[in-house]
Amino acid sequence: MYNQFIITFIILFTFGLILGSFYNVVGLRVPIKKSIIYPRSACPNCKHQLRPIELIPVLSYLLQGGKCRSCKSRISPLYPIMEFMTGVLFAFSPLIFGWTSELFVAWTLISLFVIIFITDVTYMIIPDKILLFFAVIFLFERTLVPLYPWWDSILGAAAGFLTLLAIAIVSKGGMGGGDIKLFGVIGFVVGTKMVLLSFFLSTFLGAVLGLAGMKLGYVSKGKPIPFGPFIVFGTLTAYFFGQDILAWYVRLLH
Repeated sequence: MYNQFIITFIILFTFGLILGSFYNVVGLRVPIKKSIIYPRSACPNCKHQLRPIELIPVLSYLLQGGKCRSCKSRISPLYPIMEFMTGVLFAFSPLIFGWTSELFVAWTLISLFVIIFITDVTYMIIPDKILLFFAVIFLFERTLVPLYPWWDSILGAAAGFLTLLAIAIVSKGGMGGGDIKLFGVIGFVVGTKMVLLSFFLSTFLGAVLGLAGMKLGYVSKGKPIPFGPFIVFGTLTAYFFGQDILAWYVRLLH
């Protein structure tokens, strides 16, 4: 039984690594309207086309010391980090959801989040094309694997979208349009309670890490920072552990 668990974990982790490598390509190319198929991956500095041995997720980065084999320029650590995190999250999800239909929803949500993490960190953009593509998939998945009650998806989408829209209006542009639409998609997937918890956690993380960044000099006061990564961490925490968090909060009130 233990051996079977280890083998399953390794298979899912490897599958996640491979997808994470592909999501890097999607996240870097879609916002600048480049094909995700052609041309082949290359060093952004010297344009050296990467060979198969240089495209092994995480491992190639480590073996090359984080540098291009051709020109020795630094490779962004974002690539192996996102590959590794995709692998971990794919392998971790069955421990939360078991081998249920919800697991496919979880893997789809992780896939969306990896891509928008990359797009927002790199370009401060959450592309409509990405959101629309995944919205169609989630619509199909939530038809087959509905929340209970079924209308919680619709209410959650409205709650997520309108909450961020209201903040954008009050703050006069303090919230990006991509963030607003993303929370609409998130609300449809996780429902009303979890999208509100997700918003709270995302905002809390953004405030704490933003202030810490300013204290340490990594973030300039008044300079915009991407909110997407905080949405990713906040929503995954709510999606994976939301019921436990809410139960703890209710016990705290009593």
